[in-house]
Amino acid sequence: MSKRHTTKYKLDRRMGENIWGRPKSPFNKRDYAPGQHGQRRKGKLSDFGLQLMAKQKLKGYYGDITEKQFRRIYDEAVRRKGNTSENLIGLLERRLDAVVYRAKFVPTIFAARQFVNHGHVSVNGVRTNIPSYRLREGDVVELRSKARQMALVLEAIESPERDVPDYVEVDHRKMSARLTRIPLLADVPYPCHMEPNLVVEFYSA
Repeated sequence: MSKRHTTKYKLDRRMGENIWGRPKSPFNKRDYAPGQHGQRRKGKLSDFGLQLMAKQKLKGYYGDITEKQFRRIYDEAVRRKGNTSENLIGLLERRLDAVVYRAKFVPTIFAARQFVNHGHVSVNGVRTNIPSYRLREGDVVELRSKARQMALVLEAIESPERDVPDYVEVDHRKMSARLTRIPLLADVPYPCHMEPNLVVEFYSA
């Protein structure tokens, strides 16, 4: 579980964007950084500053993944054939907690991590409690019987806040979801502009 799960909206204000697109975000009312110096005029960011911000934003979006874990994902993206930026997004979207979030079984990515941690999910019929577990195309994620009537789940499914992307096939009656393909950057419904190319530049420098 994220060390910052109780202060996730500070990330919005620090990044200067509502990165999850949630109407509850305090950034909608206070669009400046947190803290006593938050309202100071911002100077122009250097190239390094822009790259660092892009990395922090992408890392934060997926539940504020630790730097060590995020770096491992990046290193694997580099080793794979093809475009490193697209590989990075594909690897992040294949995380079990990301798919649980995309399927609208929970309201936030932070809730998805906790939900998986507590053993409420199975993958291809096997109970799985590792949020970073990497799914493959065709893998089926199901909610276990005790989780299917949880208020958290039922409210998330009914929420009009976001839609299920087309690379996740969901049956909310059966409480199951299937990853149909590995998405590209253009397929992922980010509510704000993500720049994985700047993340690549950050680590390549």
